[in-house]
Amino acid sequence: MPRPTIDDVATLAGVSIKTVSRVVNREPNVRESTREKVEKAIAELDYRPNTSAQNLASHRAHLIVLVYDDPAAYETPSSGYIIRMQQGALKACRDAGFELLIYPCNFRRQDVGRELQNLIYRVRPAGIIVAAPLSNMPAIVGAVKETGTPYVRLAHGTKNGKEYSVVTNDREYSADMTKYLASLGHERIAFIKGDVRHRAVGNRFDGYRDGLEEAGLPYREELVAQGDNSVGSGEECAAELLARSPRPTAIFCANDDMAAGVLRVATRLGIRVPDQLSIAGCDDIALTRQLYPSLTTIRQPLGAMAEAASLALIDDSRGKPREPQLEVIAGKIEIRESTAPPAEADGA
Repeated sequence: MPRPTIDDVATLAGVSIKTVSRVVNREPNVRESTREKVEKAIAELDYRPNTSAQNLASHRAHLIVLVYDDPAAYETPSSGYIIRMQQGALKACRDAGFELLIYPCNFRRQDVGRELQNLIYRVRPAGIIVAAPLSNMPAIVGAVKETGTPYVRLAHGTKNGKEYSVVTNDREYSADMTKYLASLGHERIAFIKGDVRHRAVGNRFDGYRDGLEEAGLPYREELVAQGDNSVGSGEECAAELLARSPRPTAIFCANDDMAAGVLRVATRLGIRVPDQLSIAGCDDIALTRQLYPSLTTIRQPLGAMAEAASLALIDDSRGKPREPQLEVIAGKIEIRESTAPPAEADGA
């Protein structure tokens, strides 16, 4: 039988992980009734706190750790999203006199949970920011929980349980992008899906389908291709979609790297963008402004999200924990040169 975890105690007592940690570490500012509930759950489960975690709680540094997916594990590393998260977290930390440690983490490794726990016990941070897709993975989140360290998940979806979390509205802004393409006159709007392990790109596909429905357009399975977030998969999917007859007049991709792959294939096939094909992406990485034509995309508010997460952890370390909630920071469509009405709509 597996050893009871701090998460099990929190669930049985009906409180947050942070509250259990405060009770275990005999911290003040916990209601007596709450303390009794937690202690009863601990006794019922025969929960034994991690000694390292208890020592950690009483000696936390003025340090926030940003844990993110290691871009080096991908075919074409893209560091833009990391830089924007880092800038947001740095702003909050500097203003509060805290330090920031950025930590790339390969979630494919089997010992990643132990690796994170060792990091936490070594640097004794005030809090951890866990970015997607790591924030969607129970083993990784569970490993952080076990240390009793306050943490905030970024962009992990809509189910936050008893935690404060920061997300963006992937589904809504993807619907808006699809409706924007429809408003230009496009009826055959294709979509390239991303890595299935990234919940955010799954939300974007749902948004694409929502947008089609709201625009009065049918969903067509033959206009959807499965990529893996890389430029190469964008090229493969574009070749598949553009070989169809009739071919799509617009392709919306779940991220900008795949959209760049679509642009490469269109150029190779002599398909003019945006005259004969509109292309849109998502994330607004630096590459989108360097491509020709520049890429219409959705700007993720990564800096604002990381700043909000950092501020929540800093407040928590000062005895002012946030109420469990899902804080949503909206994205924004950036219209550039890669989208236009289809040639047929111009009478061409």
